[in-house]
Amino acid sequence: MWIAGVVLLVVAVAAFLSMKHTRDQLHTMIGTETLSIPELEQYRAASDEVGASGMFRKTSEVVGEASPSPDGPLTAELSKTECVWYRYRIDRHYEVIEYRDGKRHRRKRTERVAEHTSHKNYAITDEQGRTINVDPDGITPDGAEQTVSRFEPRRGRQGGIDLFGIVLPALSGRGDTTIGYDYKEWVVRPGRRLYVLGEVHDRTGALTIGKPEGKGHFIISTRTEQELRDSRVRRHRLLAIGTVASALGGLGLLVAGLFT
Repeated sequence: MWIAGVVLLVVAVAAFLSMKHTRDQLHTMIGTETLSIPELEQYRAASDEVGASGMFRKTSEVVGEASPSPDGPLTAELSKTECVWYRYRIDRHYEVIEYRDGKRHRRKRTERVAEHTSHKNYAITDEQGRTINVDPDGITPDGAEQTVSRFEPRRGRQGGIDLFGIVLPALSGRGDTTIGYDYKEWVVRPGRRLYVLGEVHDRTGALTIGKPEGKGHFIISTRTEQELRDSRVRRHRLLAIGTVASALGGLGLLVAGLFT
């Protein structure tokens, strides 16, 4: 009984930390101004005038359409979709045989065999065609479009196969049986409207919004700011309920364990 109580208390702590993070994100969105690209250029010009060229830093929200970098759009690995950002992962589903108490048991398991997130910068373009660079820093945009969700059963020889253009490693000699591979991919296409909260800087010359150097939140989303705020409010409420319920349940089981 006391073990269950400890588990519930650990859940309560995790829920509290997640609740705090959600609240901090919400407060940051509320307290951060959405600035146009010309306004950010003015702030940068003022920074240059006082001799701080290349040292401009400002937390801001930016809204506009996703645009490729000057090098052109990316091509997603699995679906070959033209995009500005993509991510894919491939999981292997397999079966192992275990012997317990003299009996033979089959167990299904999953392992990640391939995963990649594009790191190339892209841009946000406003209604007048002005742009600001986006440094994605490896994060997955909220609400990215899923272009692939497909399970491929194993065919032919074990391992060393080529599916969706991805060559998977040979897995022979492992004592397990591959059931198949699960392929998933997400993209952000050019023209998709984005909301970005982050730190605007000019370290590389052009204005760029990315992850803050110090503490701070970095959000890239296909949803509007109001939709994000509403989702954070709902999440905060649910996490608060979960925190209290888990803490009370855990303490109750610990106390009950002392008298049994």
